[in-house]
Amino acid sequence: MTFLTIGHRGVMGVEPENTLRSFVRAERSGMDVIALDVQLSKDGVLVVLHDPEVDRTTDGAGAVADLTLAELRELDAGQGERVPVFEEVLEAVRTPLQVSVQDRAAVGALAELVRRRDLSARVEVASYDDAVLAEAARLVPGARTVLVADLGGDGAADIVDRALATGVGTLALNLRRLTLETVESAHGAGLRVTAWTVNTLEQLRLARALELDGAATDFPEIRSTGRFTA
Repeated sequence: MTFLTIGHRGVMGVEPENTLRSFVRAERSGMDVIALDVQLSKDGVLVVLHDPEVDRTTDGAGAVADLTLAELRELDAGQGERVPVFEEVLEAVRTPLQVSVQDRAAVGALAELVRRRDLSARVEVASYDDAVLAEAARLVPGARTVLVADLGGDGAADIVDRALATGVGTLALNLRRLTLETVESAHGAGLRVTAWTVNTLEQLRLARALELDGAATDFPEIRSTGRFTA
């Protein structure tokens, strides 16, 4: 079974998260997939940021939705990096992308770009929100979608039922709450299961013992150092 190593916001354990620098290093480290997050700027540009606000990851303050692209470009996103536009990421790396989006406006913009540039084979859409994933599937027939969940209140049956009702192909679940029962139930329903976040050898061993299809990591060593992949 192929085990996918997913670069979490690039390799955010060693580079500023969700920056071109982080994505390029993830690709050079051999990540199979790069996971990133998108938001819409005030002027409707799809930019790469995890939080609804810029405060945590840049030297600025305020909501992404209240800032224009020009204003976002003035911010330092870490080590002199700027907030990327999503299309810049497409040009900077060739690795498949798992794009996390949490609102319908942003998924509409992403879907338009995926259709215009014929990116269905390269981009999969991830979200905690079932309605966002359903909208992605409606706007891009055949789109690959990923339901992200913490499993805080959802049992194995509940999360599998949600996935099947939403039409996703993959579940991305919190490793610390994940059980073999959940993985087996999902696999039995024809779903792939990945976990977040796997940052130690012990966690990687657990991911493999659970027979997961892949895992997201913050560190390039999980992929590139032999002792982690043995």
